[in-house]
Amino acid sequence: MKHARCLLSILGFLLLRCSAAAQAPPVAPAPQVWVQSWGASQQIPEPQNALPPDDLRDATLRQIFHLSVGGTALRVHVSNVFGTGTLRFTSVHIARPISLASSSIVPATDQPLTFAGKPEVLVPPGAEFISDPVEMPVAPLSDVAVTFCLDIPPAQQTSHPGSRATSYYVHGNAASEANLSEPKHVDHWFQVSAIDVRSAPGSSAVVALGDSITDGHGATTNGNDRWTDVLAARLQAAPATKTIGVSNQGIGGNHLLTDGLGPNALARFDRDVLAPAGVRWLIVFEGINDIGGLAREGDVSPAAHSALVERILAAYTQLIERAHAHGLLVYGATITPFVGSDYYHPGPASESDRVAINAWIRADGHFDAVIDFDDVVHDPDHPDRLLPAFDCGDHLHPSPAGYKAMGDAVPLSLFGR
Repeated sequence: MKHARCLLSILGFLLLRCSAAAQAPPVAPAPQVWVQSWGASQQIPEPQNALPPDDLRDATLRQIFHLSVGGTALRVHVSNVFGTGTLRFTSVHIARPISLASSSIVPATDQPLTFAGKPEVLVPPGAEFISDPVEMPVAPLSDVAVTFCLDIPPAQQTSHPGSRATSYYVHGNAASEANLSEPKHVDHWFQVSAIDVRSAPGSSAVVALGDSITDGHGATTNGNDRWTDVLAARLQAAPATKTIGVSNQGIGGNHLLTDGLGPNALARFDRDVLAPAGVRWLIVFEGINDIGGLAREGDVSPAAHSALVERILAAYTQLIERAHAHGLLVYGATITPFVGSDYYHPGPASESDRVAINAWIRADGHFDAVIDFDDVVHDPDHPDRLLPAFDCGDHLHPSPAGYKAMGDAVPLSLFGR
């Protein structure tokens, strides 16, 4: 009898366990995350790179952006960071473009974007707005066209002049038009700073903070062959890194220490490095304009050279400390050679500055790792110069072949889990 009661007790316990298991809620899958798939640093365009205000009055502007990581949904950042007055976007659309060299889109893919549920948005001066998410699956390394309409031109344009991509504009509201009628075109981006994708759990981004060599001077217009594009393609080709996006935050003519074209690297750090969605790694590739600019107009004293080197190293330290405070790993890229440059015409003292700075970058205890671009692109017979095959012709910027070599040289192991 006791044995029977024991069996009944065991059966009752098992039934309760089974009932509890049946009623327990299923384990939720890990949530998808937002990660920046494309980004570009914003600045006030130089007069020759700005659009005439009347071209942006009652106007539609269509721009094409090359993504890195793919995802199931998108959101777009419209920017008025350098605006001096409120800017109204009356309509913003997103679609897949027919090609990089055309203003045409695939009509079936066109979707309007909203901001807090509304089709138009007022962006205050100095600010940007992120659109509501739109369900739009996008493949890695694919392209999207963002089209927006303005009724009144910005009081001060916010732009990324070094787009190496063609943008198209017409008068009137043509945001949803499959083909813009006889559009004007310009190789700059305006008023759009980033595109985020909703991607797999654990997705993240690497930010490349740099100058024109990161921005892609010498790369192919509409070719997407900057060194950051090469890196993005390699990350997507490797199963272990295919959830990692690349955000190119290079500005042509940018400096570490002074405002050149765009704010200096320290001034734009929070917006361009810390703000991008999902950022986990930072590559710092800045300094050549600071070195070249010191003696561009003539010789300066050895003390001035020494002081510049000290200030550059202090700026690197600031970037490292600020990034580490936010949990980022920081990789230092060595400065590439530029003797022979007709723009900077550097002498032996400037070359010595570059060598000293690169020695500090390579030394232990500073950056979390080193990406030795100098070693990749210099001429072995003339290490103060670019290898001719990697020189775009100005002895300062790499060619597409040089950018390919640089992108191929970045160890993917730096982005391991």
